Amino acid sequence: MKRSPPFGPTIQSKPPCCPVCDGRRIIKRGLRKNCFRQLQIYFCKDCGKYFMSLPGLKGVKYPPRVIARALCLYNLGHSQEETARRLIAEHRIRVARRTLSDWISGYRSMTTFHRLRTAAVRQFGHGMLKERTLDHQQTYQYKVHLAKLGLTATAVPPDVATKIKNYLLSVFENFPDDLFRDDHPTANLNHQASQAAPDGNLSANSCQSSQPALRSSKSRFEILPLARTEKQNLANDLAALGLLLARKNRDRHPAVQDFMLANDTSTIACEVPVYLTGEDIAYYKSLGFFVSLPESSKPITGHIDVVQVRNGLIHLLDYKPNARQIDPVNQLVVYALAFASRTRLPVKVFKCAWFDEKDYFEFFPLQAVKAKIGVMTTFHV
Repeated sequence: MKRSPPFGPTIQSKPPCCPVCDGRRIIKRGLRKNCFRQLQIYFCKDCGKYFMSLPGLKGVKYPPRVIARALCLYNLGHSQEETARRLIAEHRIRVARRTLSDWISGYRSMTTFHRLRTAAVRQFGHGMLKERTLDHQQTYQYKVHLAKLGLTATAVPPDVATKIKNYLLSVFENFPDDLFRDDHPTANLNHQASQAAPDGNLSANSCQSSQPALRSSKSRFEILPLARTEKQNLANDLAALGLLLARKNRDRHPAVQDFMLANDTSTIACEVPVYLTGEDIAYYKSLGFFVSLPESSKPITGHIDVVQVRNGLIHLLDYKPNARQIDPVNQLVVYALAFASRTRLPVKVFKCAWFDEKDYFEFFPLQAVKAKIGVMTTFHV
């Protein structure tokens, strides 16, 4: 049975209808203040009732953003006293230690990182996150959770964990950032990029082309029939809590990513850059994969919102507001093929999903490119 979402709207916006009569003629009618925040009052012209569309957690006097931020600070290694001091500095709100303790206990079922927190703090202190700003046409904040990355060998086979770890850490060093920019789209595929290609060899065309890179989000191509599974996942609850950190709609992606990275046990990285070259596509075709993407000299680039490691698989997640109304399967298949190419892993170890705070849809990307899973050729170099 589908669970009802435990939260209200997570960004304060005009409600679609009146909660009393379902009327649509709603107007703003003043503000109400409590001791910590301002709330918009609405008036329904159909039934004449006043109401508020309370964002986040109902019945809590503290701003929901403060609660979500407190959970993040605590699970990133800060003590309750340090968390309280940071909240004063960031939000100018004093929160009692007992209140912090109640929040931490109350959300323990969703913030599952508490199981690993003690060992992670002992090893990394406050330095659990490593991040880098990527100037790739637009700015992306690439982040890796070092404590969880060190535990990937407990969730997937050790050889898979090693390859994932090596690639994620390589982004901080000799990464071919020029591939992601329009001004230098395919220049200088460096030594690290050439070694990551499936055949270890890049043609002169792919290195010298002056054409801009393709975006994975714009990719449209034919795939094989596949099964999409709709389910409820912890990612839905984490997204709902993460959205409490967002002040505006444009903040939704980083807010959800940051909350998941800090508070769950399986999210190891966010905004992971990947690219798929023509040589990669040709290699997949040589293995009998149904890949209808053109073997272009222009690489297809993208940034994976969330990478998780759990249940023996690598999960590539894309946060999509209004997830039920869209179908980003093509984009996610490109992510899986590109990540498999860069890490030299078989496509069968990947699972893709898109989600928001209400819905979660997942599929195996191998089904989109390989007709007979039982007799597939694994991807080894």
